[in-house]
Amino acid sequence: MTQQPFSRPGAIDLSGLKRPAPSAPAGAGPSSGGAPAAGGAYSVTVTEENFQGIIESSMTAPVLLAFYSRSRMPESGQLADDLASLSGEFEGRFLAGLVDIDATPQIAQAMQIPSVPLVVAVIDGRPMPLLQDVVPLEELRAALTQVMQQLTTQGVTGRHQPRTSQPVDEGDAPEDETGADPRYAAAQAALEADDIDGAVAEYQKLVDANPADTEAAAGLAMARVLQRTRGADLQAARDAAAASPEDVAAQTLVADLDLLGGHVDDAFNRLIELVRRTSDKDRDAAREHLLGLFGAVGNDDPRVLRGRQNLASALF
Repeated sequence: MTQQPFSRPGAIDLSGLKRPAPSAPAGAGPSSGGAPAAGGAYSVTVTEENFQGIIESSMTAPVLLAFYSRSRMPESGQLADDLASLSGEFEGRFLAGLVDIDATPQIAQAMQIPSVPLVVAVIDGRPMPLLQDVVPLEELRAALTQVMQQLTTQGVTGRHQPRTSQPVDEGDAPEDETGADPRYAAAQAALEADDIDGAVAEYQKLVDANPADTEAAAGLAMARVLQRTRGADLQAARDAAAASPEDVAAQTLVADLDLLGGHVDDAFNRLIELVRRTSDKDRDAAREHLLGLFGAVGNDDPRVLRGRQNLASALF
């Protein structure tokens, strides 16, 4: 097929595709996205029936859609196989969705796919082209490693749950006699000393050293919440937000304060409604702030899983 620029902006138009019946939360297990491709724990064959659920699972962690046609370009099928194979190495940092455009032409049409091979990254429901050429396995692995590192520094630290019974091996972190991980001692000491800036700096060092350290990323997100709310007056913040419902800064400050006060669902819902009401840069800012709060609470928290589903609904 002739190579053409991929220029599909914004959210995906799913109106022409079948919608599945309500199921378990996105990324929660085998029932949320169809049968695994080639037995992979983090790969799935995309069909019209499971497409919507797979896209919604990008609210938890990135989804990489590999569009291929073995009949028109056999090499594109190899790229899809390689992506599925590598998805296991990354242990849930992304879900590989394999899209046979001959078997599912409506999906290719909805995504406005100009050619194969094409790998599209879907993050928080938003597609962006990632790769339009067949590359050797090692080059693909290196490219994906770089992409995942960049996403981690931007606060995208979620993981998909495996779509088989195999648990994710997160490794054994060294602990001291109290059960605490010594890697976080400096950041925790800064927090205990009310040195919020110092805690942010310490957590940032950990994330820079190991972008895959989800605990450090979560600690950094929460420390930044503390940093943003330092010296804020709750009642004044609520009054300002009530007076300016479309003011992103006012709304996000109250959401931060609600989160610190233990009103997690209130914080999430405030920003989800802000996403519904706003557009363009304001909408993007509200969405990015909400994703930061998700990271602060923890991607495995049921309130975050529920919030991600509600955010997906707001975006679509």
